[in-house]
Amino acid sequence: MIDKYVRLPEFEKDLKALKKRYRTLSVGSYGEEDIENFIKAALIPFHEEGIDSGSIVEISDLGIAEPRIFKVRKFACRSLYGKGAQSGIRIIYAYSEKDREVRFIEIYYKGDKKNEDRERVKNYFKPSGDR
Repeated sequence: MIDKYVRLPEFEKDLKALKKRYRTLSVGSYGEEDIENFIKAALIPFHEEGIDSGSIVEISDLGIAEPRIFKVRKFACRSLYGKGAQSGIRIIYAYSEKDREVRFIEIYYKGDKKNEDRERVKNYFKPSGDR
């Protein structure tokens, strides 16, 4: 069971900028409706129940053994309704089964940026050979 969700400062900055463009990222009973829906519908089932909806993939070529790093490729943003689940928002996060923790690292719009910031990930989680 996941006990803790942490947002890195860079994630918060990314999210703040995206909220200005995509309103549903900033509404909801607890703050971010689309993010809450993703956690309930995809993240928790994937990590706690082993249900793979195809929306989350592991980024395995970073050389980081723990925590495991994942990319959300199918994120349903209601502000992008009609453009398909793969149309835009990507989230990069780290999952530590040992600590039962998810750390949100990056959120971006695919139209603005093609890939995740691998250096950001490596700055927070040193590759296995660098320890």
